[in-house]
Amino acid sequence: MLTVGLTGGIGAGKSEVARLLVSYGAILVDADRIAREVVEPGTAGLAAVVAEFGPGVLAPDGSLDRPRLGAIVFADEERRRALNAIVHPLVGARSAELQQGAGPGDIVLHDVPLLTENGLAPRYDLVVVVDAEPDTQLERLVRLRGMTPDEARARMAAQARRADRLAVADLVIDNNGPLEALEPQVKAVWTELRERLAAKRSGEDAPRP
Repeated sequence: MLTVGLTGGIGAGKSEVARLLVSYGAILVDADRIAREVVEPGTAGLAAVVAEFGPGVLAPDGSLDRPRLGAIVFADEERRRALNAIVHPLVGARSAELQQGAGPGDIVLHDVPLLTENGLAPRYDLVVVVDAEPDTQLERLVRLRGMTPDEARARMAAQARRADRLAVADLVIDNNGPLEALEPQVKAVWTELRERLAAKRSGEDAPRP
């Protein structure tokens, strides 16, 4: 098995890279999706969030009001750390569960937006970073997600610096260009991952001295 950490700044195009890698055969462990699951109604995670932030972060149907909670945590680093202290251990435990279901010949892709921020790079055999210029990120967030420029800048500022993400990368995918320029890079990365998996398995199968 080869474990791969996939990360990138908001608006860099990480989700599209993950989609392509899954289409080639990777097994996806999506940290964002798991983060939603662990705070669904009736979970211990949601109860802990409400205990920390109050019932005002609940929607009328009892689910988590994500925009309201986001407005709180992205405006206050201390409150964001408090949320992360609740959610991240739950996400980590569930991610480990999902990985255990993969086989020895699988490439397990962990899509982790905050990989750099949380110092998670050592957990994986290698890290792939999807990179984009800050101006490109900003334009995409405004055009594709409907954020105001100030909202987009706040989300970007809450994440690791671009240089810090690149510093933990084993492989980098440049996604500053159009979509058609992305797939050839992702195919090349997939080939590299398959080669690294083969080398890892060969080393594991080699006789010990």
